[in-house]
Amino acid sequence: MMKEFVRKCARVLATPWRRAKARRYADASAEGVQRIELPNDQLLPLVREYVSKGEKVIISVKGYSMRPFLEHLRDRVQLAPWTALAVGDAVLAEIAPGHFVLHRIIKIEGEQLTLMGDGNIRGTEQCTVSDVCGLVLQYIRPNGHILQADDPRLKRQIKLWRRLLPIRRLLLFIYKSTI
Repeated sequence: MMKEFVRKCARVLATPWRRAKARRYADASAEGVQRIELPNDQLLPLVREYVSKGEKVIISVKGYSMRPFLEHLRDRVQLAPWTALAVGDAVLAEIAPGHFVLHRIIKIEGEQLTLMGDGNIRGTEQCTVSDVCGLVLQYIRPNGHILQADDPRLKRQIKLWRRLLPIRRLLLFIYKSTI
């Protein structure tokens, strides 16, 4: 009962932001666009192949593990080959044969990477540098707004979000209540 009360209060308090977000992310290009969906097990090996050839590839985000920075089927990302990786970079990596994740690097130890989704409260994945398929260069919103991954403001927000891990569960609860 208390949980439902908190959810309703958060929803009411966040209504102005929710409406502003809806206007900001309104899909300006929905008319006349044909969307083709492929299962990840077919699409992501192709993405890996193209990126390894030096191409830039844009894919839609599936899943909720990168909330609040990326939203399921709302946002797209541009992936590109990488020359250097750093903590805080979002990467597409094959963590097991045929199992890909788009998560952020939280630790680098030699050739070993530790990955974690922004929307995850706990649980990390391990992979090697050679398992990285592509580095996220751009976040593309439905209205065509493009956010560069190396934008200093975005990097500060990501760094702050990583520090808020102890209270991330509460913040994600409020975020989910407002969308």
